[in-house]
Amino acid sequence: MQTNAAIQVQDLRRRYGDFEAVAGVSFEVGEGELFALLGTNGAGKTTTLETLEGFRPAQGGTVRVLGRDPHRERRAVRPHLGIMLQEGGLFPDLTVAETVDHWRGFTPRPRSRAEALGMVALDDKAGVRVRQLSGGQKRRLDLALALLGRPRVLFLDEPTTGMDPEARHATWATVREVVAAGTTVLLTTHYLEEAEQLADRLAIMHRGRIEVAGTVAEVVAGGGDRITFQVPDRIEVARLPVLRGAAAEVSVNGGRAVAAYSVAAAGLQDALRELLGWADAAGLALGGLQARSASLEDVFLHTAEEGAAR
Repeated sequence: MQTNAAIQVQDLRRRYGDFEAVAGVSFEVGEGELFALLGTNGAGKTTTLETLEGFRPAQGGTVRVLGRDPHRERRAVRPHLGIMLQEGGLFPDLTVAETVDHWRGFTPRPRSRAEALGMVALDDKAGVRVRQLSGGQKRRLDLALALLGRPRVLFLDEPTTGMDPEARHATWATVREVVAAGTTVLLTTHYLEEAEQLADRLAIMHRGRIEVAGTVAEVVAGGGDRITFQVPDRIEVARLPVLRGAAAEVSVNGGRAVAAYSVAAAGLQDALRELLGWADAAGLALGGLQARSASLEDVFLHTAEEGAAR
């Protein structure tokens, strides 16, 4: 493990009866880095996050946050953490200002109320009762409370759920500012665009294991490029060409068969040349022809499909 890592996870395991929720997960998050932990439902993200937050012990392996065991040494670690859970425990009849003041009362070295609300653009909601806030505004208040103690490590569990696009982008800007100031962030999200926009590095979990990890560029590059087109009516699927070693994957969209190829990025141009040569020789027009780079969504879906097939 690196000595300058703010978060260190080595062979983490967690079992519930016969079900192994986390099956040997390892990763590190450097100081001042934003790491996104992605995965399908039931992949083990929440269990991993709760272990790092100190809410449950590791049954196997080693977990360290700021060099300490977050469960056994919770009293030493907790003052340096900011935690935004999937569902906050807000009191509905308190105003936004009263909520922040209540949290300030037991937060070491807290930000001022004005600073905390200003960071999440809730200045004009200070006198509004929590129950009157929209779902997105409640999430922004949760973020303000997580940032109140100027945390060295910030855990964000689905932080922008319920936000409209404008609020989501504003929240991204806040998170970027926090990271730029030196805070380490571990993020979980179902919005893949959010991970693409914010993460320095990421990992995709499936069935308790990390299946792929790296920078966004590295992970996406591993997914290859995509070529798609509508299969001409008079062509049987078995007659579709193999392009640079890749066979066609055929699906039905809007009642039409669609062929899709995944090819290495370096081979996209040659694959297109082969495809167009095949179509020209057969006198075919390829409707809806598209060639594009792989996206994080492509890699995510492919990871889930491969994991389900095993």
